[in-house]
Amino acid sequence: MASNLSPVFAYTVLYVKDVAKSTAFYAKAFGCNVRRLDDSHRWGELESGKTTIAFTPMHQRETDGITGAVQDPWSGRERPPVELCFAFADVDAAYKRAVENGALAVSKPEEKEWGQKVGYVRDIDGIVVRMGSHVNPSKELHQD
Repeated sequence: MASNLSPVFAYTVLYVKDVAKSTAFYAKAFGCNVRRLDDSHRWGELESGKTTIAFTPMHQRETDGITGAVQDPWSGRERPPVELCFAFADVDAAYKRAVENGALAVSKPEEKEWGQKVGYVRDIDGIVVRMGSHVNPSKELHQD
């Protein structure tokens, strides 16, 4: 009976000031392919592997009254309670491309103790984007 209830993570929706600008920014800064930008510019989608990244306006009559209005905590020291993470084979090159294409540099890529190289930027709406290498599997998992 519950076999039809197996979830598949389908979308991450980002509430942004300008859907067309944010969609174009992600395509240019992070190399994502644009899947769709509707004619009204109220919905945009990027191809990002198995999960779609979607953009919609921060305020819209269809959802504000149902799920609540989106809050914009953007300031120099505050951030939205979400972070996008992209994995790259060359984190340094990805970080450089993002910053050259309008991302705000937060933290240059550095090696982390868990075996991942990670750098952070903010997008044009203040959303934190982590760019990291693929995490190496734990050695403990491969003991014979």
